[in-house]
Amino acid sequence: MDGIPLCNSKDLVDGSVAVPFDVVYAGQTCRAFAVRWQGQVHAYLNRCAHVAMELDWQPDRFFDDSGQWLLCSTHGAVYRPDTGACAGGPCRGGLVKIALTELDGVVRWHTAFNLQPVAF
Repeated sequence: MDGIPLCNSKDLVDGSVAVPFDVVYAGQTCRAFAVRWQGQVHAYLNRCAHVAMELDWQPDRFFDDSGQWLLCSTHGAVYRPDTGACAGGPCRGGLVKIALTELDGVVRWHTAFNLQPVAF
């Protein structure tokens, strides 16, 4: 599969606002988000590994003030933007990563056995 179009490449600015999207993960509809960090695009479920709560402290804002870490607004867990691995604070593992590709100015996300698009 070629992937599901998510956004234009220019919509993701390094260390800035995320592009949100909905997915079905393990049978449940969940929010997800894509960010750009150090020139590369990354996407994760919007679900903290500590407690299954959304991370963003304001809509579509996941980076700390430095633009170097993804931060859970509820309990302060800190995650690496490139891998989703826990880098500090209360975490039980890392964020659930969603595969992305970027080609010809378009960012696409890819399904997996437990990750599907939301049916309308």
